[in-house]
Amino acid sequence: MKQENRRNIFFRYGVIVFAILLLSMRIVYKLLDNTVISAHHWNEKAMKAYSNIDTIVPVRGDILACDGSVLATNVYSYVVRMDFTVPLFKEELFRKSLPALSDSMAKYFPRRSAAQWRERLGSQLNLPEDKRITYFPVINKVTQDEVELIKSFPFFCEKKKYTGLYSDKVLERARPYGDMAKRSIGTLTSCNSRILHGYYGLELALDSLLVGKPGITKPMILTKSVANWTDVPARNGYNVHTTIDVGMQDLLESTLERELNACAAEWGSAVLMEVNTGDIKAISNLEISTRPGGGYIESMNRAVMGFEPGSVVKTLSMLIALEDGIVRNLNEAIPIDNGYWKYRGGKIQDHIKEAAVPVRRVLEYSSNIAMAKIILRRFEDNPGTFYSRVKSLGFLEPMNVGIAGERKPRFDSLPDNSQGKRSLASQSYGYTTEISPLYTASLYNAIANGGAYVRPRLVKRIEGDGVDSTLDVTYIRPRICSESNAAILRDMLKEVVWGDKGTAKSLRSDKVRIGGKTGTARRIIDGKYVPQYRYAFCGMFPIEEPRYTCMVLIAYPTQNHFSAGSNSGRVVKEVAEGLYARGYLGNHPDYKEGTGGRGVHVAPTYYASDTDGGGAIVHERMGLSGKKRVIKTPAPLSGSGVPDVAGLSLREAVARIEKSGYCVSASGSGHVASQSPAPGTAARHGSNVNLILTD
Repeated sequence: MKQENRRNIFFRYGVIVFAILLLSMRIVYKLLDNTVISAHHWNEKAMKAYSNIDTIVPVRGDILACDGSVLATNVYSYVVRMDFTVPLFKEELFRKSLPALSDSMAKYFPRRSAAQWRERLGSQLNLPEDKRITYFPVINKVTQDEVELIKSFPFFCEKKKYTGLYSDKVLERARPYGDMAKRSIGTLTSCNSRILHGYYGLELALDSLLVGKPGITKPMILTKSVANWTDVPARNGYNVHTTIDVGMQDLLESTLERELNACAAEWGSAVLMEVNTGDIKAISNLEISTRPGGGYIESMNRAVMGFEPGSVVKTLSMLIALEDGIVRNLNEAIPIDNGYWKYRGGKIQDHIKEAAVPVRRVLEYSSNIAMAKIILRRFEDNPGTFYSRVKSLGFLEPMNVGIAGERKPRFDSLPDNSQGKRSLASQSYGYTTEISPLYTASLYNAIANGGAYVRPRLVKRIEGDGVDSTLDVTYIRPRICSESNAAILRDMLKEVVWGDKGTAKSLRSDKVRIGGKTGTARRIIDGKYVPQYRYAFCGMFPIEEPRYTCMVLIAYPTQNHFSAGSNSGRVVKEVAEGLYARGYLGNHPDYKEGTGGRGVHVAPTYYASDTDGGGAIVHERMGLSGKKRVIKTPAPLSGSGVPDVAGLSLREAVARIEKSGYCVSASGSGHVASQSPAPGTAARHGSNVNLILTD
């Protein structure tokens, strides 16, 4: 028996030893194979792995306003995710923690209520384990600090291997000013590529500058590890400085939106340019949102799209007439046949029912008949030459301002027949042609600039990677008319607002004098004109020495303001007065005497102050030589009760009242005009004192 057991034990040991010998032989063989026999194969694989090239994503350049304010930049955010499939996921603990976790999420991230967070976070628990996803998004667009905060919430504070919580870093394009000039600034494509490119606006037009150049990295074998080695460094994108002025942009956008709401229009577009440089200081494109209650939002960039311009193009026709000597006597009367004229089988009508209109008042009256008759004098025998004349001005050339989607004006070269001659008459006063608001603004800007046709400019400087380049002011044509004819045209445009029969008389302002031209064009549906209108006004101000040109186009209003002067013109007027109030128009928004012109103000009034001599200090430090008016500081009450704070600024009034033991509420701005309870009233300590402030 013992012998038999001994034999069994030796057999088992033999089997084990034999298995070990086989395994050892296999190990030795594989070692020999890997290091000698098949070494070249594995070396090739290793080198291939180490030669894998990866792309280094460059940092996209910023888009900046004229003062350096950031309009578009790169911002990192995080997406917090959960992996419900991790092997050690504590499902029971998660179910117990879900109410408290949902409350914490709702408190710090009120995008959803606690009930909604509970429903969202618990949605995966209702699925079979093999149907649960590994990248469930908990919340997106959070900061690093918020990620750390989330990790402190119930259940999430457990170890990662139990919760499956992780976060992904995402690079996003941010616009600190929201939708301001969004269509002109542009946005990026939403594709799977790591390198995003511009989709429209400046982001698209200047994509090659903004995107930079990708770098190359590959693995490098070190002594104890493998590290990524930068073979070719990435070149970050250039920063682009635009001509946009944030204050002017806000003024233009808010004014345009206010008018669109007032007249319930479909959309509106506006451009504000600086006369001497052609700098586009503000540009806005607003359209009614398709979402109920969405209001007006930044839409397609209609500022660079072509539309029939209506009567604003008469200024172009009059410029050609003056420069080419078609009209020489500004007092010459042009017959308009009481506002109705048949021409070659067609008819032209005016709203002015008079026998004739002087040349100098053609724009003021906005006479279609007079304008057509003037242009036909020179170009009727060969209508195609009118196209050539417009082209010679540079008006049909690409401007390349940097806005994607820019379209040149459409001026057809007309045939020498009756149809061509009728179309010529229509072209002269704004039909059968298409011009974008930007091109219209550029033409009026040339007239405001004494005939120098400066190219509109949206980009003024490019910097980055050792490059700092300022783009100079350039000209489409050094001059498209003489200074004297430009002055005549400005005078004609002034009469559109200030003349007895001007079509924009409602735009008269006691702060800034505006000159410009109204324009109305009908909508075309299925090739036919319908009674829906686009209203345009292109103006310059102050008309005596223009500093800015503003073009506004409002399409298809449905209530209140149904004329170019009352809606588009109203926007120009409010923008002009807003710029005047900010001192942009050469006026002096201070209180120095002797500044001259419209900049003279009355002597300033200084608020009352508990600080002795405050008014005198300001008067001296600012170099104000004129008289001053100072509100007398109220004397402190000798007894108890509500203190007298009349005339004080809000800050000093609050300090005096709270020192006496009362609370404060205030409305208005400026200095305290009245208070309730009245000074000296015996009110309970801690009660409220209401202040009314006024300027």
